[in-house]
Amino acid sequence: MRRTSVSLPTKHVAHDPYEKRGRYGRDSSQEPNLFFKMQSAWMSQSQRARYIKTSAIVFVVFLIFYYISPSGIDLYNGGSGSGSGSGSGSNQGQSPSDSSYGTDKCTKSFSKSKPIVQFVSMIDAGSTGSRIHVYKFNNCGAAPELEGEILFKMTKKIDGQSSGLSAYKDDPIAAAKSLDILLDAAMEKIPDKLKACSPIAVKATAGLRMVGPDKSQAILDAVREHLEKDYPFPVVSKEENGVAIMDGSDEGVYAWITTNYLLGKIGGPDHSETAAVFDLGGGSTQIVFQPSFDGLTSGGMPEKLAEGDHKYELDFGGRKFSLYQHSHLGYGLMAARDAIFSTLVTDMFEYKKSDRSWIEKPLINPCFSSGMAKTVKVALPDKHPLGAKIELNMTGPASAAPAQCRALAERILKKDANCKLAPCSFNGVHQPAIGKTFAKEDIYFLSYFYDRTQPLGMPESFTLREMHDLANTVCGGEKAWDVFSSVPGALEELSDRPEHCMDLNFMLALTHTGYEMPIDREVKIAKQIKTYELGWCLGASLPLLSQASGWKCKVTEVH
Repeated sequence: MRRTSVSLPTKHVAHDPYEKRGRYGRDSSQEPNLFFKMQSAWMSQSQRARYIKTSAIVFVVFLIFYYISPSGIDLYNGGSGSGSGSGSGSNQGQSPSDSSYGTDKCTKSFSKSKPIVQFVSMIDAGSTGSRIHVYKFNNCGAAPELEGEILFKMTKKIDGQSSGLSAYKDDPIAAAKSLDILLDAAMEKIPDKLKACSPIAVKATAGLRMVGPDKSQAILDAVREHLEKDYPFPVVSKEENGVAIMDGSDEGVYAWITTNYLLGKIGGPDHSETAAVFDLGGGSTQIVFQPSFDGLTSGGMPEKLAEGDHKYELDFGGRKFSLYQHSHLGYGLMAARDAIFSTLVTDMFEYKKSDRSWIEKPLINPCFSSGMAKTVKVALPDKHPLGAKIELNMTGPASAAPAQCRALAERILKKDANCKLAPCSFNGVHQPAIGKTFAKEDIYFLSYFYDRTQPLGMPESFTLREMHDLANTVCGGEKAWDVFSSVPGALEELSDRPEHCMDLNFMLALTHTGYEMPIDREVKIAKQIKTYELGWCLGASLPLLSQASGWKCKVTEVH
């Protein structure tokens, strides 16, 4: 809806023939002066005709533009209506043009430069599947307020396998169209009048990194073209990596921002110690924390975090943070499974040498729960004598063997790799000692850490030792699972997943042996905080509230 001004002052005063003479400064009965004579002479009939035609054309163009332009949002120009509740001294702000959108928090935005509400869509194109998060923010106050995650939806697995973009590595068009189920859901949730100004970004993670640069870029190009041509949402520009493989450092830092933002530790008045974030994905795992070196220099420790790619300087909410971060590619849960399977098969091949009869028999896997079996396709290293892949029947041992499983998991960590900048965690990667530089602050385990523990009845907070005990119980098989009979859904979670034993032992090896966390260190698991999904998506969405982040409304709105 557009508003036009009425009752405005005018320079053309209406003449009343019954008014006293002299009121208008000139007697209407006087003869016209030279100016009026010249004006009358100039306005010939043909000129008047051209003037009328021109005016008519301008009027028609204005009408066409008026009706095809979006009504969008309306400028609120003062008045005695209810305020924003923000304490703003300004009476100007944007208000909804109809009831199809808005917020219960206020009737107009804090500033006329901001809409009353904004929607941001973020697609997490992960290694196991793609997920969309749609966030709603209101601008009732000086800073945007997260009002809700109005949509979370993920693609369904394909024959039990990944439904991520990497599953279509040889078909970029199919990869792009695999997102339609997510985009169509967003189309239903975001109001029609705001779609053209509701940005969207697609961030691919470790899975797409692994298909190679040429194939991954072809998929990303197809996704961008599909979004720009077939959907109304403005796509964040190439320069701002709107459809791109996200750098591992950004992935972890965005998850850290999300977690600490929702905890109220950043972006607000609370300046308490921030929490660490350990995010376990399918293809990679991230660690981010703010180490403190106060009081440690006497023991030979440095005074501050060493320079390098691991150091991430962050300005957020008026505060500066020096974060340690690293993304360990190839150490996500699914990638770790592949590496453990490959290590087991390679060990057997080297032990048996030329005797390959073991291939036709069930292979005892210490990382399977006792008494459980499964046919597994194992990817092998390049130029392996057994080929690129081999299919084997694997079965769990008669008695649980969690220690032997953990030994396999620790081998893939490569603790003995060359450490160029001490101290190192694993695979030669520098990391400040958690036991010294982050001894008491909260640590949050996200993603697969949560998915493999919470369904088995683990509380929101537990120690690594308790996770060790859980792994031992799970590896024991059905005869040891009576403890889970009173946990709704736990037995169903375990019954068709012999790898659950492997997953828990890898998680323990990663955190205790890899990151060198004390066995009695307490951690917290979470999937949501204040009903909002954790992970990197919210942290990556916050900057998109500004068009300076690399997007423009698809249609310029007229008010």
